[in-house]
Amino acid sequence: MAQHQDYKKPAFELSMLVYDTRYRSTSFQVIALIIFFTFVWWLINNTMSNLAISGKDIDFAFLVNESNYDINQKLLEYDSRSTHGRAAILGVLNTLVLSVMGCITATILGVFVGISRLSTNWIIARIMTIYIEIFRNVPLLLWILLIMSMVAHSFPRPKSFRGADPSATMKLFDSVALTNRGFYIPEPLFSNGFGDLGFFSNSFYISLDLMAILAVLGVSIWAAGKVKKRAKSIQEDTGIRPTTWYIRLALIFIPTILLLFVLGFYLGYPELKGFNFKGGIHLRNSLIALWIALSLYTSAFIGEIVRSGILAVSKGQTEAAGALGIKPNVIMALVILPQALRVIVPPLISNYLNLTKNSSLAIAVGYMDLTGTLMGITLNQTGRELETLLLGMSIYLCISLMISAVINWYNRRNDLVER
Repeated sequence: MAQHQDYKKPAFELSMLVYDTRYRSTSFQVIALIIFFTFVWWLINNTMSNLAISGKDIDFAFLVNESNYDINQKLLEYDSRSTHGRAAILGVLNTLVLSVMGCITATILGVFVGISRLSTNWIIARIMTIYIEIFRNVPLLLWILLIMSMVAHSFPRPKSFRGADPSATMKLFDSVALTNRGFYIPEPLFSNGFGDLGFFSNSFYISLDLMAILAVLGVSIWAAGKVKKRAKSIQEDTGIRPTTWYIRLALIFIPTILLLFVLGFYLGYPELKGFNFKGGIHLRNSLIALWIALSLYTSAFIGEIVRSGILAVSKGQTEAAGALGIKPNVIMALVILPQALRVIVPPLISNYLNLTKNSSLAIAVGYMDLTGTLMGITLNQTGRELETLLLGMSIYLCISLMISAVINWYNRRNDLVER
């Protein structure tokens, strides 16, 4: 009988870092990290050396200097004596406004186009196909310039609204004016408002009225969600779902309406005074053109995403729901689309990010977003190209990460549970 001998592990050798599968993966990762950080160190060191040779240094003090330029579309108080930092904040806000408006409109249009693309009506399906191919295959910049030209030449001048028998009239009970200088819409105002809260030595203000409305609306939506969750729990236990839609609507609207009443909410309407309209909110041609172009362009891609998501759902789901006597529109809303979301949401995030980054083309039509303010006029005036570009890139990165986080949270929250 052979005697059992203890197995002795071989002594560690440097060659094992490459040839031994136990160490090889870790070795290559460490080497890759060393190469990466060495490159980053070389890049930073080389940049600092070149800046020192040219007599420059990294300095963000220019943000507190006067900007000496105006911004046409602004959500905050601003004039040419404001700082470059405030101009950058306005640029960020303009970028966010355009991105949010574009994402909402593009999503609505994209879902409609994607569903219509699968219509059994041959004409509707072909029209949607042509729509997708036209907007996907023409550069976005050309659409922006074309729509900007159409908006500027398709609407009347402000002077056309003047006189006893004007050639142009205001819309929606004389509350909206559509002109070649932009659209004028009613402005929400408060007679008993809480005022504003100043930050950074009163260089930046936040409306307490807006914060109160958002807080009440957020709590109301949370409460309505709790009611919906309880109704779903009752349905799972008893098989009967209680009717709660009117309770949820009341929870959302009644507190908000009461708060608006307390704040003395009213609308300020635009009026023709002199050579232009005064009052209300002025949506300039550049914003309208960008909004329409970004929405139409992105909706073509979203439409294809929605179509592929619907096709990914088994046809048996539709047939089974139809056998139960459910109407086609209800089948699409409650059976098909909820299952298709798991396929739709991931590429949808990429399109939202693309729309946000494509908003940087706003400089082509004079819309003062982040690219036009911080990385445009501020860069040219101060000569701080490195600082402005680093700030701009960081802001776009943060916006993109926030969009991804919100959509991923929604995707996880509404993920289907396999039973």
